Amino acid sequence: MVNAEHSVRGSATESRIGAARAVLWLVAAVLGVRQAAAVLTRPPGERLTDLETWIGEHGVLHVGGSLYDGDRFTGTPFAGLVLKPFARSAEQSLGVAWTFGTLLLVVAIGLVVARALPVPVSRRSTLLAAPVAISLLMLSLPVRNSFHLGQTSIIPVLLVLLGCFAARGERSGGLLIGLGAALQPTVLLFAPLLWLTGRRRAAASTAGTFAGLTALAWAALPGDSWAYWVHHAAGAGLGARPDSLANQSLHGALLRLGLTGPLEIALYLVLAAAVVAVALRRAVRYARDGQLLLAVAITGCAAVAVSPTAWQHQLLWILLAVVGRVGTRASDRMLWPVLVVLVVTLPGSMLLPNMAPLHPLRDNALLVAALAAACAVPFLSLGSPHFRRPVPTEYAAPVAARWSRVPLLPFWRRVLSRPNLLLELLVIRVGYSAYSHIRAAATGSVDAAESHARQVLSLEGALGIDIEYWANRAVVDLPWVEGFFNFYYTSFHFMVPLSILGVLYVRRPSDYRWARASLAFATLLALLGFWLFPLAPPRLMPSLGYIDTVHGPQDLANPDYGAMTAVTNQYAAMPSLHFGWSLWCGLVVVALAPRLWMKLLALLHPLLTVCAIVATANHWVLDAVGGAAVVGLGFGLTYLLSGPRRLRLPPGAVPPQAPARPDGAAAAEAPGGRAQAAPGGSDEPEPEPARA
Repeated sequence: MVNAEHSVRGSATESRIGAARAVLWLVAAVLGVRQAAAVLTRPPGERLTDLETWIGEHGVLHVGGSLYDGDRFTGTPFAGLVLKPFARSAEQSLGVAWTFGTLLLVVAIGLVVARALPVPVSRRSTLLAAPVAISLLMLSLPVRNSFHLGQTSIIPVLLVLLGCFAARGERSGGLLIGLGAALQPTVLLFAPLLWLTGRRRAAASTAGTFAGLTALAWAALPGDSWAYWVHHAAGAGLGARPDSLANQSLHGALLRLGLTGPLEIALYLVLAAAVVAVALRRAVRYARDGQLLLAVAITGCAAVAVSPTAWQHQLLWILLAVVGRVGTRASDRMLWPVLVVLVVTLPGSMLLPNMAPLHPLRDNALLVAALAAACAVPFLSLGSPHFRRPVPTEYAAPVAARWSRVPLLPFWRRVLSRPNLLLELLVIRVGYSAYSHIRAAATGSVDAAESHARQVLSLEGALGIDIEYWANRAVVDLPWVEGFFNFYYTSFHFMVPLSILGVLYVRRPSDYRWARASLAFATLLALLGFWLFPLAPPRLMPSLGYIDTVHGPQDLANPDYGAMTAVTNQYAAMPSLHFGWSLWCGLVVVALAPRLWMKLLALLHPLLTVCAIVATANHWVLDAVGGAAVVGLGFGLTYLLSGPRRLRLPPGAVPPQAPARPDGAAAAEAPGGRAQAAPGGSDEPEPEPARA
């Protein structure tokens, strides 16, 4: 009977893992097709631009003279020697064959990485690793850049991975890595890693292969080899300006800081030597620990950091560093992988606000991530007791997911711990930046927005709530009221929600994620409204006579309606997130505040906000109704996925300010969802889920 029950549970788990794996492979396939289509649908002159300058009809490989006369070709002489045969079939190579060849290379990297994960990995992780790895590779900036430009920088990464994890014998592995070094010289840094980890035949084979292929290129292209290795100092002076933001290396960062000449070169060499020494020492330690993939990633990060030029398509090593585990606490475990994924998939402007003191960090985000992985991040060893079991930081036991039979949704669960602060700030920043970009992109025509505005005004007239013109004129006639509402409209929209989230993070960690999730759902639903129903607010209806008290007179003869259009989408009015976020603030405080006066004060915020958005002619009354609707749906989705907010204490727990019952019955419900310590000193009780 017991065996049968275990068999049923095992088959159910297997079916869920199989369904999740199928979904993830579908996602990877869609991303791959989308990436290939994004290249092939471009006009011939706009796709594979770097490859076109090499082997196209007028590419440098067709032109007599040196490969490096025009600084358009940035590869090694050996790379030029390899690419020359393709010059005769440029049209065929620049089309479907090259794009799908790159796609196959990315898939191969994902499969090798999935097989190279360290030994203590669960079966679920092993089955899901390949599609997840391929999906992340497709989303990463280096791979997207390689697809768009037609670059070959994916090949050295694959050669190193094959040499370390797939080749039979040390000599064949060294041969593959040496071939990668001939295409990208900094890959030669893997030779000392192999030597120091006991694979001396592989190290010698790597060095010998690199030397032999480079000598072959010298013999075939002596002038180009001299130009590359001597005149341009191993390619340091080729391509775009070395101080451009595209060069994410130590050399490029020092140039951007204003250092030039011998001082910059000396400082660069000293820093590069220090990075190589520290990175190799760490890589050797993790390789001997059984984490060879992490050691390879650390070495690759050091290689791109110390290279004179490290362009975006060469920085794939940073993504591979995601395999390292960091943090002994459960709340800290996701910080490093999320940070790596965001850095290699998003531009720096989305990661950090546009503030002058942060520009050096923002402009060198990829370099900082590479240096951190190579030299600073304290990855856990396999022998650490926290490698697979981090210290729990939950304040109560998570509630089981409601839709347990739906694939992937069982992974959503109610988490009742305080998240890592840096991770939370990063996610909030990226989430708001993505929201701003989508909101700005969700533009409609002026005619459609004005037509929708007339429809809304007509519906309000039928309902008898078309009070916008009366309210706007009444406020204009009272300057002090106008000033108050202008100040309220511009000052509290962000400050109040962020303050409430901050208080919950510190004082009510069990409720923080619940409140944040409901706000995020409401904001996502609002974006659908902006896309589907562009709406002109009253202040942008030139024929109705409204006065924009906040932004001042607008140039209504301009189709874009003035300078504010450059800041935000002027037609993202339905639903009103000004009112929606204020309503969310009021409801959260009403649900959690311990005092009646706090609840009443919180309800003033949405009341004053709706008065401000209507009186200043920035929203219609029905926009506020739409804001209330998305907030309600946000709370509803949170309830469906995570269960009720309130939790029940386990049997034997003592509620605050109440003695334990002598009969040992279950204690009363904890106010505000805060779990209390059970008798015996445990500060992490396991409450049973609350009933709906």
